[in-house]
Amino acid sequence: MAREELKKRIGKLRELINHHRYLYHVLDKQEISDEALDSLKKELFDLEQKYPEFITLDSPTQRVGGAPLKEFKKIRHPERMLSLNDVFSKQDFLDWQERVSKLLTEKEKKDIDFYCELKLDGLAIELIYENGLLKTGSTRGDGIVGEDVTQNLKTIEAVPLRLRDINKVIEELKKENLKKIAENIRNKGLKKVIVRGEVFLTKKEFEKINKIQVKKGLPLYANPRNIAAGSIRQLDPKVTALRQLDSNAYDLLTDFGQKTHEETHKILKALGFKINKNNKYRQNANKVFELHKFWQKNRDSLPYEIDGIVVIINNNNIFKKLGVVGKAPRGAVAFKFSLKQATTKVEDIFIQVGRTGAMTPVARLKPVSISGVTITRATLHNKDEIKRLGVKIGDTVIVGRAGDVIPDIVKVLTELRTGKEKDFKMPKVCPSCGSKLIKSERELFWRCPNSKCFARKRRALYYFVSRGAFDIRGLGPKIIDRLLEEGLIRDAADLFELKEGDVVQLERFAEKSAENLIKAVQNSRKISLPRFIYALGIRNVGQETSQDLAEYFGDMGKLEKANLDELQKIKDIGPVVAESINKWFSDERNRKFLWRLKISINIIKTKKEIKGGKLKGRRFVLTGELKTMSRNRVREIIRNLDGNVSEAVSKNTDFVVVGLNPGSKLKMAEKLGVKTIKEEEFLKLLQ
Repeated sequence: MAREELKKRIGKLRELINHHRYLYHVLDKQEISDEALDSLKKELFDLEQKYPEFITLDSPTQRVGGAPLKEFKKIRHPERMLSLNDVFSKQDFLDWQERVSKLLTEKEKKDIDFYCELKLDGLAIELIYENGLLKTGSTRGDGIVGEDVTQNLKTIEAVPLRLRDINKVIEELKKENLKKIAENIRNKGLKKVIVRGEVFLTKKEFEKINKIQVKKGLPLYANPRNIAAGSIRQLDPKVTALRQLDSNAYDLLTDFGQKTHEETHKILKALGFKINKNNKYRQNANKVFELHKFWQKNRDSLPYEIDGIVVIINNNNIFKKLGVVGKAPRGAVAFKFSLKQATTKVEDIFIQVGRTGAMTPVARLKPVSISGVTITRATLHNKDEIKRLGVKIGDTVIVGRAGDVIPDIVKVLTELRTGKEKDFKMPKVCPSCGSKLIKSERELFWRCPNSKCFARKRRALYYFVSRGAFDIRGLGPKIIDRLLEEGLIRDAADLFELKEGDVVQLERFAEKSAENLIKAVQNSRKISLPRFIYALGIRNVGQETSQDLAEYFGDMGKLEKANLDELQKIKDIGPVVAESINKWFSDERNRKFLWRLKISINIIKTKKEIKGGKLKGRRFVLTGELKTMSRNRVREIIRNLDGNVSEAVSKNTDFVVVGLNPGSKLKMAEKLGVKTIKEEEFLKLLQ
């Protein structure tokens, strides 16, 4: 092949590869397979290796090249890179809107509309193109001066090395009915184009990298953003390339006559930049709230992490007029999702007595909003946890909340102590009945040994009527407390003997309310064997163990007579759990309670419907909140398909099903290398 023909071939290969890059990353389309594209890239690479005089800076082969740097050069931004102020609620947003409106004319106020972008949890970058070619790429730094990370940014496929052909850009803009902007670009050309965007890591890549960390015995990365930031600041571009980073563009400093931020995004897309397809124009605040609510609920469906939406006043003239305050523009805010963590003060620490007599220290907090819910308490678990955290009464603490469970204290901010904070002392006697507390060698908890303790009875009743047990709707803690205080019930068996006349006499209890409550109690008389066992509140027996017991024995009679040896034959039941079960059924008071209870209810044997046994032999653990069904329903489905559900993650676990706000089970799965799947993947296993 003649040199001129080779040069043309190389040029056409570059053009074709860039065309498919644009289709894939910007338009989310794919005309040829990944294998075919890789083949084109290989041909280009081989030709350039043979004829290096034809290599150009914008060639797709130059995404990873050059020796590692000794250090990053500093680079000054043409205009300051700003950060955003945060708002967390509708009221915060309306307050912001009201503040900026005071700086505008009546006509400008009427012209306010918004453009909303997903707030990616990534790293801000600036890209400068000269005559269509990427010249520099930099980090935000302090907003005025950043670091030159051009070589690293070149490794990201979503970052174009060269802007699209000007004629294609003009054609694209005309299709978008932006003829005036298209004409401006034709006249001005693409001499200097300054773009800002975000570099981020997908959840899939994050999980992949952390699995490698586990195999190497190295610490896990905390979040995708840390990896993205660390990858961009690698001195060796080859290391950055291995991380499979992604990027979205969100702003254009070059003036082509764009009048709105929405137009800015259309220009960016035409130039060849990847734009987030979920960014939307919104006419007013109510429409913004709808979008915010949608993504707060559906954020886990995205392949990357977001922590809110960025709301920008769409009109560029109004945005510029509002100017900057501090380091943030007045015309835009980050509308964050409800906090999963917040700081507050520990006003007191008190003891909560559980149904098994366990003493749980609970922190009474200065009220704080987390995930849209006002929090006033946080569990401290036990004395050892208080010691580990070093928490004192009066401390400022970080509180975290996952799902609907009682929040935890994550960290004590000792730097904010005044010297007036007080140590908490664990009581030696039960605060309810005065019994001396006991603690076995294998337990972390102190316990009240008195089975007649009023606080224990009350907690046992709360547990008995809960969703996983008898699920008596409308019978909450406040009503149970009143029934106990009035002497209408002594234990759970008495609930089924209540009549409307007993309840209606209670203060603030209307006739209809009494009727509904009694009806709810009566409707719960039929119950499956696993739920019944769970409702008894036997120590160390949760929902999974209750199911195992129900399947092994088949009816209550056999379970009541089981000895320690027989109990330990059941899979996943060890000596500690077996002892708890045996001890409960050996207690004379429990046997009398059980007899009274069985008179009032009908225990239904659960039939195991094997639908092909698709999950036979597979062991699952569930963590977090599921969107499509309750965790109880998921357990039933797994068992009906001949699978097993465990309460703890082990090396024998096949899958950990991860929902919203997963707990420590996810970390354990990652540590042990157990496969984790999202709810959508789990549903596919059932098909």
